[in-house]
Amino acid sequence: MWALSLLPDMFWHLLIAAGVISVVAAILLKNVPIVSNYKLFLQYGGIIAVLLGVWMEGNIANEAKWQARVKELEAKVAAAEAKSAEENVKVVTKVVTKREYYRERGNDVIQYVDREITKYDNTCLVPKEVVKAHNDAAVPGDKK
Repeated sequence: MWALSLLPDMFWHLLIAAGVISVVAAILLKNVPIVSNYKLFLQYGGIIAVLLGVWMEGNIANEAKWQARVKELEAKVAAAEAKSAEENVKVVTKVVTKREYYRERGNDVIQYVDREITKYDNTCLVPKEVVKAHNDAAVPGDKK
């Protein structure tokens, strides 16, 4: 099929015309001696030429329809990609804004802890048993 598609479309139009002319000539000129010798060849060859030409015309029309559909879908994909890029910019902006917010909040917490921990650093009121129990709880079960 791809080899037949290499021929220009005009070839198939001319093949149909030649097939129709061949069949009509075989019918109308049957009394002419040269034509009457090749009457069956002209009729059957013309019919085959018309059938092949019509078949390829259908293929050409079908291919044109599919190519139009491909172009339509490519346009839709391009529009969707543009919209997607726009939405990606919005999402990235949102993510960057949230990261900056959390970074600032984290720095505020660190500053608060650094400021407040110095007040209680020398006066640790937590009993040693509580610290030991806490540290033992952090050790996996098989190492106790």
